[in-house]
Amino acid sequence: MTDESTETTPTEESQASDEQTTTEESQGGDRVTLLEQEGDIAADYLEELLDIADLDGDLDMDVEGDRASVSIVGADLTQLVGRNGEVLEALQELTRLAVYRETGQRSRLMLDISGFRANKRTRLEMLAAETVSRVKESGESVALEPMTPFERKVVHDAVAAAGLASESEGQEPHRYVVVLPR
Repeated sequence: MTDESTETTPTEESQASDEQTTTEESQGGDRVTLLEQEGDIAADYLEELLDIADLDGDLDMDVEGDRASVSIVGADLTQLVGRNGEVLEALQELTRLAVYRETGQRSRLMLDISGFRANKRTRLEMLAAETVSRVKESGESVALEPMTPFERKVVHDAVAAAGLASESEGQEPHRYVVVLPR
């Protein structure tokens, strides 16, 4: 009776490793391609919306991390942002639905209009830095005002980057972030 060996040669191992890397790269590439497709669908939808509303605006598409991002820039588009970004939030949800209708996949697309979200992110990061300083000095937890999910995520990320922990408490629409001491 012969004992058949299942050992692989270094060349076979290298080929298997190369195939796995290629598969992982193509999956990552496929993901970027899908996100770019989401951005294209969203841009088409928003372009139609701008035409219907007779508004001027240029669309910029990008892939940021694990989500598609579309920005509308141009003339005065404050009516598309609304008070505290309510209209922007609604347009983002409608745009996500348009992407879902086309792809059958839930989208995490991020919409920005006239830099509203980018400016908001900057202000929230500054708030988080100030809050982290207060927590480190006092050793006490600090609760912030209620925020949207987008706002809470920005604060959680900034607090984590500063080396502290945070958690969300409360019920929507009054959910808020609490920054915790070490």
